[in-house]
Amino acid sequence: MLTAKQHELIRFIQARLEETGISPSFEEMKEALDLKSKSGVHRLISALEERGFIRRLPNRARALEVLKQPEDVGPAVVRTTPANDVLPSTMQAPATRPEPANDVIEIPLHGRIAAGAPIEAFEDHSTLPVPAALLGAGEHYALEVSGDSMIEAGIFDGDFALVKRTNTARDGEIVVALVDSSEATLKYLRKESGKIILDPANASYEAQVYNPNQVEVQGKLAGLLRRYH
Repeated sequence: MLTAKQHELIRFIQARLEETGISPSFEEMKEALDLKSKSGVHRLISALEERGFIRRLPNRARALEVLKQPEDVGPAVVRTTPANDVLPSTMQAPATRPEPANDVIEIPLHGRIAAGAPIEAFEDHSTLPVPAALLGAGEHYALEVSGDSMIEAGIFDGDFALVKRTNTARDGEIVVALVDSSEATLKYLRKESGKIILDPANASYEAQVYNPNQVEVQGKLAGLLRRYH
């Protein structure tokens, strides 16, 4: 069962698709639903996607497809062309639908995270604009990478790690691990002999070994942004 806001959003998306053939922007959705930020729209989109009502078209940032609608929302009216393929003078041929434009989501930027010895992860101070196509379903945040212990995984100092918020991960996944409730680091996760092992991706660094109660998974790597100066 959808919430009122989810219901309102899917109706708005469908109406805009029928009217223009283009998905509404996150700014337009925010204003239509009277939300305070685009992150609220992102959460609604993710929830609708997880429930199978919509999907994001791959490699096209501002591109949403409505897969199904709530039962009380009628399907769009489909006009058919007469059998002789000649449109009456009162009907206009539909215009070619333009390609959806790129859209951007602002996600929380939590500060810097070590790709080396653990350092403290800062509290929220700003947001980072991210192409929506880089993010899948779920809640995400960003961290600026500090250090070189993950360079063999293609993660470099100054990169922005895009992290899907979760408290579980499988062996071999790159995670944000909070150590002793105070320091965060970006590493491969491994469990062995009752220990939690945080593995670097740089032969110059050694693995970090902890007891399970010392380590809390706060997310897993979903993508990277890199700025070239």
